[in-house]
Amino acid sequence: MGESLDSPQLIVLHEHPEWQKPLFAALGRRGVRFEPFDVTHSAFTNVAPPRAPLYFNQASPSAYVRGNTRAVPLALAFMRSLELQGARVLNGAEPFALELSKSAQATLLRTLGIDCPFSITFNDVSALRPYEHVIRWPALLKPDQGGSGARIQVVESLAEIEVLFAATPSIWLPDNLFLLQEYLPHDPDQGIVRLEFLGGELLYAMRVKTHGRFNLCPSPVCNPDEGDGVCQIPTEQQTAAPPVEFYAYPNVPISAVETARRIVHAAKLDAGGIEYLETDTGRRVFYDINANSNLRPSVAAAFGFDPFERVVDFLVGEIETIARRRETIKAN
Repeated sequence: MGESLDSPQLIVLHEHPEWQKPLFAALGRRGVRFEPFDVTHSAFTNVAPPRAPLYFNQASPSAYVRGNTRAVPLALAFMRSLELQGARVLNGAEPFALELSKSAQATLLRTLGIDCPFSITFNDVSALRPYEHVIRWPALLKPDQGGSGARIQVVESLAEIEVLFAATPSIWLPDNLFLLQEYLPHDPDQGIVRLEFLGGELLYAMRVKTHGRFNLCPSPVCNPDEGDGVCQIPTEQQTAAPPVEFYAYPNVPISAVETARRIVHAAKLDAGGIEYLETDTGRRVFYDINANSNLRPSVAAAFGFDPFERVVDFLVGEIETIARRRETIKAN
């Protein structure tokens, strides 16, 4: 492919080593020369050129709940530096910045003409007062930089929000922005739908029965098919609920897939998950854009494939495309 046999073909930015094990194993089986780049304790200079033809961002917005608050800004800065030098970064700085901001996601969905929750972004609780006449209770409170349902909760009044923030100032972390968002009643037996995309095409769809929980991380590390997961996200109010359930959804409406594909294109996602739900009043509401996708092997198995092998197919295709372009440039 025109690269030194000693140099990596791929570098994977990551923060959660357990999440990466299936991907790294698949890359190893296929003989891809890759290196992990742990963004929790790293450094880079402004003079070193990119070491690989391809980078793949797997950093998560929820890093801060695992004590890795500085991982996200490092990952974003590193990707910007790489891209300024002409590197190909999958799920790079622009889509990652979008994932880091629920308010930006809400505005993007609105500009695309897609039904999405009404949202108010604020950095001081008192700033919500002028909006009291348009807020419907209950409402959903969530941090602008989310990830795995961290710090999301249902609130019943502005007074409750005032008490909550006064009692727990650290709730503002990591980025000092919150959203008060429209609460969307829906059939708990139907749950929500998550569509996984790879290279702009649907990989698979699944239904997720939430049981009132907000941590819907598809990784079996966090939400295993059986037994207890290992995750720092669950809150006291949610731990009594049954575990989250994930089901293959082969009959997902084509119109929902097409809408999600529009979002993926607008968000410039190379790989990612789009979530929507169907309300009690018949609305199909899209509400979450995920650049970091933890794929669910048991769900993909119901469709007859290993999701990580599909990801490696995509990555190898990208590596080969870059190599062909470089050879063409050399030939000219």
